[in-house]
Amino acid sequence: MANQATLMRQIELDVRLTSAETGVAELSTNVKQALARVPREKFVLPEFRLEAWDNCALPIACEQTISQPFIVAIMTELLQLKYEQRVLEVGTGSGYQAAVLAELCGEVHTLERHELLYRRASQRLKSLGYGVHCYLGDGFHGLQEQAPFDAIIVTAAARMIPRPLMQQLAPGGRMVIPVGMAGYRQTLLLLEKDQQGELKQRTVLAVSFVPLVED
Repeated sequence: MANQATLMRQIELDVRLTSAETGVAELSTNVKQALARVPREKFVLPEFRLEAWDNCALPIACEQTISQPFIVAIMTELLQLKYEQRVLEVGTGSGYQAAVLAELCGEVHTLERHELLYRRASQRLKSLGYGVHCYLGDGFHGLQEQAPFDAIIVTAAARMIPRPLMQQLAPGGRMVIPVGMAGYRQTLLLLEKDQQGELKQRTVLAVSFVPLVED
C-alpha cells in the first residue's frame, strides 16, 4: 500500500523524468516539505481514502477531481513562492492545492464556483488550521477586489488565458494555467509579468484538467 514516503519518491522521480520539458530538475526543499506536511487523505472522498497516497488524480464531488500530486508539485514549484507573497487559486476543488500553497506563503485566496465544493473545502481548510480566504464565485473573472496577486494558479483548463487574470497578476508575478479543450490536447503554461507589465509565456507540459467554465 502506498504511503506518504512512497508518494514523495514517485513525485521526485516524475520531476526528474519531465525535467527536459518543465525546466525543473528537482523540487525545492520548501515545496517538498509543504507536500509532506499536507495530509492528502483528509482531502479525498472516504471511499478513496486508501488511494490518497497514489500519484494519481481522484474524483471528488460535482464531477471534479483532486489533482495528481506530481502536477500539484510542479505547478507549485513553477510559482517560486515566497512567504510574503499573495496568491490567487482559481478552482478550490477539495482544498488540497490551497493547503499546499498556504504552507508556502502568507496569504492565499481561492475561488470555487460549485457551492458544495466551496462549503466542504472551506470547512476542511479551517478544521486543519489553514487560514485560507475562500470565495464562492466565477474564477474566470478572478478576484478584482483583492488584486493584484504575486502569483496565480489555475486548476482547470481554459480555452484561452482569461484577460482578467492577466490584469490581476502583479508586475514580477507568475501564473500557471492549463489551456486547451476538454478531451483534446491541453498544455500547462507559465506566464511571467515583468516590471513594465509585459507578459511572456512558455509551454511546460501536456496535462489533462477539467474545463474552466466561462460565464
